[in-house]
Amino acid sequence: MPDTPPRPEPFLARTPPALLEDLRARLRATRWPDEPEDAGWSLGTDLGYLRELVAYWADGFDWPAQEAALARLPRFRVALGGLGIHFVHARAVAPAGPVLPLVLSHGWPDSFWRYAKVIPLLTDPGAHGADPADAFDVVVPDMPGYGYSDRPAGPPLDSIAVAGLWAELMDVLGHRRFGAAGGDIGSHVSRYLGLDHPDRVVAVHRTDGGVPVYGGDPADLAPEERAWFDGAAAWGAAEGAYAALHRTKPQTAAFGLNDSPAGLAAWIVEKLRAWSDCDGDVERSFTKDEILTNVTLYWLTGTIGSSMRMYRANAAIPPAQLARRVEVPSGFSLFPGDIVRPPRAWLERTANVVRVTEPARGGHFAAFEEPELYARELRDFFRPYRSAFAR
Repeated sequence: MPDTPPRPEPFLARTPPALLEDLRARLRATRWPDEPEDAGWSLGTDLGYLRELVAYWADGFDWPAQEAALARLPRFRVALGGLGIHFVHARAVAPAGPVLPLVLSHGWPDSFWRYAKVIPLLTDPGAHGADPADAFDVVVPDMPGYGYSDRPAGPPLDSIAVAGLWAELMDVLGHRRFGAAGGDIGSHVSRYLGLDHPDRVVAVHRTDGGVPVYGGDPADLAPEERAWFDGAAAWGAAEGAYAALHRTKPQTAAFGLNDSPAGLAAWIVEKLRAWSDCDGDVERSFTKDEILTNVTLYWLTGTIGSSMRMYRANAAIPPAQLARRVEVPSGFSLFPGDIVRPPRAWLERTANVVRVTEPARGGHFAAFEEPELYARELRDFFRPYRSAFAR
Protein backbone atom coordinates (compact mmCIF):
# COMPACT_ATOMS: atom_id res chain seq x y z
CA MET A 1 0.00 0.00 0.00
CA PRO A 2 1.59 3.36 -0.97
CA ASP A 3 2.55 5.82 1.75
CA THR A 4 0.00 8.53 2.46
CA PRO A 5 1.43 11.86 1.29
CA PRO A 6 1.98 14.50 3.97
CA ARG A 7 -1.08 16.64 4.53
CA PRO A 8 -0.80 20.26 5.64
CA GLU A 9 -3.08 21.24 8.48
CA PRO A 10 -4.15 24.81 9.34
CA PHE A 11 -2.16 26.29 12.19
CA LEU A 12 -3.20 28.87 14.75
CA ALA A 13 -0.95 29.92 17.65
CA ARG A 14 -2.64 30.85 20.91
CA THR A 15 -0.39 31.80 23.80
CA PRO A 16 -1.68 30.82 27.27
CA PRO A 17 -1.96 33.88 29.55
CA ALA A 18 0.25 32.17 32.14
CA LEU A 19 3.20 32.23 29.73
CA LEU A 20 2.81 35.96 29.24
CA GLU A 21 2.59 36.53 32.99
CA ASP A 22 5.79 34.53 33.46
CA LEU A 23 7.46 36.62 30.74
CA ARG A 24 6.43 39.91 32.38
CA ALA A 25 7.61 38.73 35.79
CA ARG A 26 11.02 37.82 34.37
CA LEU A 27 11.30 41.17 32.61
CA ARG A 28 10.48 43.10 35.78
CA ALA A 29 13.03 41.05 37.72
CA THR A 30 15.89 41.65 35.27
CA ARG A 31 19.28 41.91 36.97
CA TRP A 32 20.93 44.66 34.97
CA PRO A 33 24.68 44.78 34.27
CA ASP A 34 26.76 47.89 34.70
CA GLU A 35 28.05 49.83 31.72
CA PRO A 36 31.06 52.11 31.25
CA GLU A 37 30.16 55.76 31.00
CA ASP A 38 29.26 56.86 27.45
CA ALA A 39 29.69 53.31 26.10
CA GLY A 40 26.50 53.55 24.05
CA TRP A 41 26.41 50.74 21.48
CA SER A 42 30.20 50.48 21.16
CA LEU A 43 30.45 47.40 23.39
CA GLY A 44 27.20 45.78 22.29
CA THR A 45 23.62 46.60 23.20
CA ASP A 46 23.17 49.98 24.85
CA LEU A 47 21.98 49.67 28.46
CA GLY A 48 19.70 52.70 28.37
CA TYR A 49 17.95 51.60 25.21
CA LEU A 50 17.45 48.05 26.46
CA ARG A 51 15.99 49.28 29.76
CA GLU A 52 13.48 51.33 27.78
CA LEU A 53 12.64 48.39 25.49
CA VAL A 54 12.24 45.93 28.36
CA ALA A 55 10.01 48.33 30.30
CA TYR A 56 7.75 48.60 27.28
CA TRP A 57 7.84 44.82 26.78
CA ALA A 58 6.71 44.28 30.36
CA ASP A 59 3.99 46.92 30.59
CA GLY A 60 3.06 48.24 27.15
CA PHE A 61 3.59 45.62 24.46
CA ASP A 62 0.38 43.90 23.32
CA TRP A 63 1.44 40.40 22.25
CA PRO A 64 -2.14 39.13 21.75
CA ALA A 65 -2.70 41.91 19.19
CA GLN A 66 0.52 41.00 17.36
CA GLU A 67 -0.34 37.30 17.50
CA ALA A 68 -3.77 38.08 16.02
CA ALA A 69 -2.16 40.11 13.21
CA LEU A 70 0.13 37.20 12.33
CA ALA A 71 -2.87 34.86 12.46
CA ARG A 72 -4.37 36.72 9.50
CA LEU A 73 -1.72 35.10 7.33
CA PRO A 74 -2.75 31.65 5.98
CA ARG A 75 -0.52 29.43 8.11
CA PHE A 76 -0.11 25.65 8.20
CA ARG A 77 2.01 22.82 9.59
CA VAL A 78 3.03 19.64 7.79
CA ALA A 79 5.25 16.68 8.68
CA LEU A 80 8.40 16.53 6.53
CA GLY A 81 11.51 14.51 7.27
CA GLY A 82 10.19 13.59 10.71
CA LEU A 83 9.70 17.25 11.65
CA GLY A 84 6.64 19.45 11.89
CA ILE A 85 7.25 22.39 9.54
CA HIS A 86 5.31 25.63 9.97
CA PHE A 87 4.75 27.78 6.90
CA VAL A 88 2.68 30.51 5.32
CA HIS A 89 1.00 29.58 2.03
CA ALA A 90 -0.60 32.70 0.55
CA ARG A 91 -2.25 32.35 -2.85
CA ALA A 92 -2.22 35.02 -5.54
CA VAL A 93 -5.24 37.33 -5.43
CA ALA A 94 -7.04 37.94 -8.76
CA PRO A 95 -4.00 37.12 -10.93
CA ALA A 96 -3.96 38.54 -14.46
CA GLY A 97 -1.53 36.02 -15.93
CA PRO A 98 0.60 32.98 -15.10
CA VAL A 99 1.16 32.70 -11.35
CA LEU A 100 4.68 31.84 -10.29
CA PRO A 101 5.02 30.03 -6.94
CA LEU A 102 7.79 31.53 -4.83
CA VAL A 103 9.43 30.13 -1.70
CA LEU A 104 11.02 32.76 0.57
CA SER A 105 13.69 31.64 3.04
CA HIS A 106 14.52 33.68 6.13
CA GLY A 107 17.74 33.90 8.12
CA TRP A 108 18.91 34.62 11.67
CA PRO A 109 17.79 36.18 13.99
CA ASP A 110 14.25 35.93 12.67
CA SER A 111 11.65 33.56 11.21
CA PHE A 112 8.66 33.84 8.87
CA TRP A 113 8.32 37.25 10.56
CA ARG A 114 10.91 38.61 8.10
CA TYR A 115 8.40 38.44 5.23
CA ALA A 116 5.18 39.37 7.05
CA LYS A 117 5.01 42.83 5.45
CA VAL A 118 5.93 41.78 1.93
CA ILE A 119 3.54 38.83 1.49
CA PRO A 120 0.46 40.91 0.56
CA LEU A 121 2.54 43.02 -1.83
CA LEU A 122 3.52 39.85 -3.68
CA THR A 123 0.18 38.04 -3.68
CA ASP A 124 -1.94 41.08 -4.54
CA PRO A 125 0.26 43.59 -6.37
CA GLY A 126 -2.74 45.23 -8.03
CA ALA A 127 -4.02 46.39 -4.64
CA HIS A 128 -0.67 48.09 -3.99
CA GLY A 129 -0.20 50.05 -7.19
CA ALA A 130 1.67 47.36 -9.14
CA ASP A 131 0.77 45.15 -12.10
CA PRO A 132 -1.68 42.33 -11.18
CA ALA A 133 0.17 40.14 -13.69
CA ASP A 134 3.12 40.04 -11.27
CA ALA A 135 1.22 38.11 -8.57
CA PHE A 136 2.90 35.17 -6.82
CA ASP A 137 1.74 32.21 -4.80
CA VAL A 138 3.99 32.76 -1.76
CA VAL A 139 5.35 30.09 0.58
CA VAL A 140 7.29 31.19 3.67
CA PRO A 141 8.46 28.32 5.90
CA ASP A 142 10.07 28.52 9.32
CA MET A 143 13.35 26.62 9.14
CA PRO A 144 13.65 23.63 11.49
CA GLY A 145 14.58 25.01 14.91
CA TYR A 146 13.09 28.44 14.16
CA GLY A 147 9.68 29.89 14.92
CA TYR A 148 6.85 27.37 14.99
CA SER A 149 8.73 24.60 13.16
CA ASP A 150 9.98 21.67 15.21
CA ARG A 151 13.47 21.68 16.68
CA PRO A 152 15.58 18.74 15.42
CA ALA A 153 16.14 16.31 18.30
CA GLY A 154 19.48 15.21 16.88
CA PRO A 155 22.13 17.12 14.94
CA PRO A 156 20.94 20.43 13.45
CA LEU A 157 20.13 20.53 9.76
CA ASP A 158 22.35 22.47 7.38
CA SER A 159 21.22 24.62 4.47
CA ILE A 160 21.54 21.72 2.02
CA ALA A 161 19.14 19.59 4.05
CA VAL A 162 16.70 22.47 4.49
CA ALA A 163 16.70 23.07 0.73
CA GLY A 164 15.74 19.42 0.30
CA LEU A 165 12.86 19.89 2.73
CA TRP A 166 11.65 22.97 0.87
CA ALA A 167 11.67 21.09 -2.43
CA GLU A 168 9.54 18.41 -0.77
CA LEU A 169 7.26 21.06 0.74
CA MET A 170 6.67 22.69 -2.65
CA ASP A 171 5.85 19.28 -4.10
CA VAL A 172 3.32 18.63 -1.32
CA LEU A 173 1.71 22.00 -2.09
CA GLY A 174 1.42 21.14 -5.78
CA HIS A 175 4.14 23.53 -6.94
CA ARG A 176 6.23 21.42 -9.29
CA ARG A 177 8.19 24.43 -10.58
CA PHE A 178 8.86 27.58 -8.61
CA GLY A 179 11.19 30.46 -7.85
CA ALA A 180 13.36 30.73 -4.76
CA ALA A 181 14.48 33.83 -2.87
CA GLY A 182 16.11 34.67 0.43
CA GLY A 183 18.81 36.40 2.40
CA ASP A 184 21.29 35.47 5.14
CA ILE A 185 20.95 31.72 5.81
CA GLY A 186 17.95 31.87 3.49
CA SER A 187 20.33 32.92 0.73
CA HIS A 188 22.28 29.68 1.27
CA VAL A 189 19.08 27.63 1.23
CA SER A 190 17.93 29.31 -1.99
CA ARG A 191 21.35 28.66 -3.51
CA TYR A 192 21.14 24.92 -2.75
CA LEU A 193 17.61 24.79 -4.12
CA GLY A 194 19.05 26.03 -7.40
CA LEU A 195 22.02 23.68 -7.21
CA ASP A 196 20.22 20.49 -6.23
CA HIS A 197 16.84 21.02 -7.92
CA PRO A 198 17.60 22.86 -11.18
CA ASP A 199 14.78 21.04 -12.98
CA ARG A 200 12.28 22.60 -10.58
CA VAL A 201 13.68 26.04 -9.75
CA VAL A 202 13.13 28.53 -12.57
CA ALA A 203 15.34 31.22 -11.03
CA VAL A 204 16.98 32.23 -7.74
CA HIS A 205 17.00 35.70 -6.16
CA ARG A 206 19.31 36.56 -3.27
CA THR A 207 20.22 39.66 -1.28
CA ASP A 208 23.82 38.59 -0.61
CA GLY A 209 26.59 36.41 -1.97
CA GLY A 210 27.11 34.35 1.15
CA VAL A 211 30.28 34.05 3.18
CA PRO A 212 33.35 34.37 0.91
CA VAL A 213 35.12 31.01 0.66
CA TYR A 214 37.63 30.29 -2.12
CA GLY A 215 39.79 27.22 -2.41
CA GLY A 216 41.88 28.33 -5.37
CA ASP A 217 44.91 30.57 -5.72
CA PRO A 218 44.06 34.06 -4.38
CA ALA A 219 46.09 35.48 -7.25
CA ASP A 220 43.36 34.27 -9.59
CA LEU A 221 40.80 36.54 -7.93
CA ALA A 222 40.01 39.94 -9.38
CA PRO A 223 41.29 42.94 -7.35
CA GLU A 224 37.76 43.79 -6.20
CA GLU A 225 37.26 40.20 -5.05
CA ARG A 226 40.47 40.27 -3.02
CA ALA A 227 39.41 43.58 -1.50
CA TRP A 228 36.06 42.04 -0.61
CA PHE A 229 37.75 39.08 1.07
CA ASP A 230 39.90 41.48 3.09
CA GLY A 231 36.85 43.52 4.04
CA ALA A 232 34.95 40.41 5.08
CA ALA A 233 37.85 39.29 7.26
CA ALA A 234 38.01 42.72 8.91
CA TRP A 235 34.26 42.65 9.51
CA GLY A 236 34.55 39.18 11.03
CA ALA A 237 37.27 40.32 13.41
CA ALA A 238 35.24 43.35 14.56
CA GLU A 239 31.66 42.03 14.38
CA GLY A 240 31.76 38.26 13.99
CA ALA A 241 32.11 37.05 17.59
CA TYR A 242 28.42 36.07 17.66
CA ALA A 243 28.91 33.78 14.63
CA ALA A 244 32.02 32.16 16.12
CA LEU A 245 30.04 31.39 19.26
CA HIS A 246 27.12 30.00 17.22
CA ARG A 247 29.50 27.77 15.25
CA THR A 248 31.40 26.47 18.25
CA LYS A 249 29.58 26.66 21.62
CA PRO A 250 25.97 27.65 20.94
CA GLN A 251 24.62 25.55 23.78
CA THR A 252 26.51 27.55 26.40
CA ALA A 253 24.91 30.80 25.31
CA ALA A 254 21.50 29.12 25.00
CA PHE A 255 21.26 28.60 28.78
CA GLY A 256 21.32 32.32 29.46
CA LEU A 257 19.37 33.49 26.41
CA ASN A 258 16.60 30.94 26.88
CA ASP A 259 16.24 31.91 30.56
CA SER A 260 16.46 35.70 30.41
CA PRO A 261 14.12 37.60 28.07
CA ALA A 262 16.21 40.76 28.57
CA GLY A 263 19.30 38.82 27.51
CA LEU A 264 17.48 37.43 24.49
CA ALA A 265 16.37 40.92 23.47
CA ALA A 266 19.93 42.23 23.85
CA TRP A 267 21.29 39.44 21.64
CA ILE A 268 18.78 40.11 18.87
CA VAL A 269 18.24 43.88 18.93
CA GLU A 270 21.95 44.61 18.60
CA LYS A 271 21.91 42.73 15.26
CA LEU A 272 18.72 44.42 14.09
CA ARG A 273 20.44 47.75 14.66
CA ALA A 274 23.88 46.83 13.28
CA TRP A 275 22.63 45.13 10.13
CA SER A 276 19.78 47.42 9.09
CA ASP A 277 19.88 50.67 7.16
CA CYS A 278 19.03 52.76 10.23
CA ASP A 279 22.06 55.04 10.65
CA GLY A 280 22.53 53.90 14.25
CA ASP A 281 18.89 54.39 15.31
CA VAL A 282 17.24 50.97 15.29
CA GLU A 283 13.77 52.50 15.43
CA ARG A 284 14.28 54.09 12.03
CA SER A 285 13.97 50.56 10.66
CA PHE A 286 11.79 48.82 13.25
CA THR A 287 9.21 50.02 15.74
CA LYS A 288 9.35 48.69 19.28
CA ASP A 289 6.30 46.54 18.50
CA GLU A 290 8.07 45.06 15.47
CA ILE A 291 11.27 44.35 17.39
CA LEU A 292 9.38 42.76 20.24
CA THR A 293 7.20 40.65 17.95
CA ASN A 294 10.35 39.07 16.54
CA VAL A 295 11.93 38.60 19.98
CA THR A 296 8.71 37.31 21.56
CA LEU A 297 8.43 34.66 18.84
CA TYR A 298 11.88 33.43 19.88
CA TRP A 299 10.92 33.56 23.56
CA LEU A 300 7.63 31.72 23.32
CA THR A 301 8.93 29.01 20.98
CA GLY A 302 12.19 28.53 22.91
CA THR A 303 14.16 28.45 19.67
CA ILE A 304 17.17 30.68 20.28
CA GLY A 305 19.44 27.70 20.98
CA SER A 306 18.22 25.61 18.07
CA SER A 307 18.45 28.57 15.68
CA MET A 308 22.06 29.22 16.64
CA ARG A 309 22.98 25.55 16.21
CA MET A 310 22.31 25.80 12.48
CA TYR A 311 25.52 27.85 12.23
CA ARG A 312 27.43 24.82 13.49
CA ALA A 313 25.78 22.60 10.89
CA ASN A 314 26.56 25.03 8.07
CA ALA A 315 30.18 25.37 9.19
CA ALA A 316 30.57 21.62 8.54
CA ILE A 317 29.40 21.80 4.91
CA PRO A 318 32.27 20.39 2.77
CA PRO A 319 34.31 22.92 0.76
CA ALA A 320 33.37 21.13 -2.45
CA GLN A 321 29.74 22.06 -1.86
CA LEU A 322 30.65 25.69 -1.27
CA ALA A 323 32.58 25.79 -4.54
CA ARG A 324 29.66 24.70 -6.74
CA ARG A 325 28.37 27.25 -9.24
CA VAL A 326 24.64 27.92 -9.52
CA GLU A 327 23.65 27.54 -13.18
CA VAL A 328 19.98 28.41 -12.64
CA PRO A 329 19.40 32.07 -13.61
CA SER A 330 20.35 34.15 -10.58
CA GLY A 331 19.66 37.70 -9.51
CA PHE A 332 21.01 39.78 -6.65
CA SER A 333 19.65 42.88 -4.94
CA LEU A 334 22.46 44.40 -2.88
CA PHE A 335 20.93 46.78 -0.37
CA PRO A 336 23.17 49.63 0.87
CA GLY A 337 22.84 48.92 4.60
CA ASP A 338 23.63 45.21 4.36
CA ILE A 339 26.87 43.69 5.63
CA VAL A 340 29.82 42.51 3.50
CA ARG A 341 28.35 43.32 0.07
CA PRO A 342 29.99 41.25 -2.71
CA PRO A 343 31.40 42.60 -5.98
CA ARG A 344 29.83 41.54 -9.26
CA ALA A 345 32.97 39.59 -10.20
CA TRP A 346 32.40 37.25 -7.26
CA LEU A 347 28.71 36.86 -8.02
CA GLU A 348 29.50 35.90 -11.61
CA ARG A 349 32.17 33.46 -10.42
CA THR A 350 29.64 31.66 -8.23
CA ALA A 351 26.36 31.95 -10.16
CA ASN A 352 24.77 32.41 -13.58
CA VAL A 353 24.07 36.08 -13.00
CA VAL A 354 21.36 37.68 -15.10
CA ARG A 355 20.60 40.73 -12.94
CA VAL A 356 22.31 42.77 -10.19
CA THR A 357 20.71 45.86 -8.68
CA GLU A 358 21.57 48.23 -5.86
CA PRO A 359 18.35 49.61 -4.36
CA ALA A 360 18.47 53.04 -2.76
CA ARG A 361 17.52 52.00 0.78
CA GLY A 362 17.42 48.94 3.01
CA GLY A 363 19.72 46.60 4.83
CA HIS A 364 20.07 42.98 5.86
CA PHE A 365 16.35 42.71 6.65
CA ALA A 366 15.25 44.48 3.46
CA ALA A 367 11.99 42.55 3.11
CA PHE A 368 10.90 43.98 6.47
CA GLU A 369 12.70 47.34 6.37
CA GLU A 370 11.66 48.28 2.83
CA PRO A 371 8.90 45.88 1.77
CA GLU A 372 7.78 47.95 -1.23
CA LEU A 373 11.32 48.12 -2.63
CA TYR A 374 11.93 44.44 -1.95
CA ALA A 375 8.65 43.41 -3.58
CA ARG A 376 9.53 45.49 -6.64
CA GLU A 377 12.91 43.76 -6.85
CA LEU A 378 11.27 40.34 -6.84
CA ARG A 379 8.58 41.31 -9.34
CA ASP A 380 11.14 42.78 -11.74
CA PHE A 381 13.55 39.87 -11.45
CA PHE A 382 11.08 37.01 -11.82
CA ARG A 383 8.92 38.62 -14.54
CA PRO A 384 10.81 37.03 -17.49
CA TYR A 385 10.38 33.55 -16.01
CA ARG A 386 6.59 33.55 -15.80
CA SER A 387 6.08 32.61 -19.45
CA ALA A 388 8.58 29.76 -19.16
CA PHE A 389 6.73 28.59 -16.07
CA ALA A 390 3.37 28.72 -17.88
CA ARG A 391 4.64 26.34 -20.57
